[in-house]
Amino acid sequence: QVQLVESGGGLVQTGGSLRLSCAASGSIFSIRTMAWYRQAPGKQRELVAFITSGGSTNYAGSVKGRFTISRDNAKNTVYLQMNSLSPEDTAVYYCYMRGDRDYWGQGTQVTVSS
Repeated sequence: QVQLVESGGGLVQTGGSLRLSCAASGSIFSIRTMAWYRQAPGKQRELVAFITSGGSTNYAGSVKGRFTISRDNAKNTVYLQMNSLSPEDTAVYYCYMRGDRDYWGQGTQVTVSS
């Protein structure tokens, strides 16, 4: 059974950086889009960034210029480099992959202290 395993979350001060990783622990046929979502307490889950199989990227306006999404197709892994973090970025971050079906990670907590 395929699982997405996330790592890299934690506690960081305002202005700091974190790098999230998400690896598929199995074979996913023909992964197309990879993405990161986040959900803050009391809010709906929102798309942070996505990257297509061709490498095209798109970002939420709130993170544009601060976050960078990338992928390693050989490793079925997606990354999210987060710089200049602020308390508003505090949330549970979920990775997502679309292959033969949708796959979701279990979530990793990112907390930014002021």
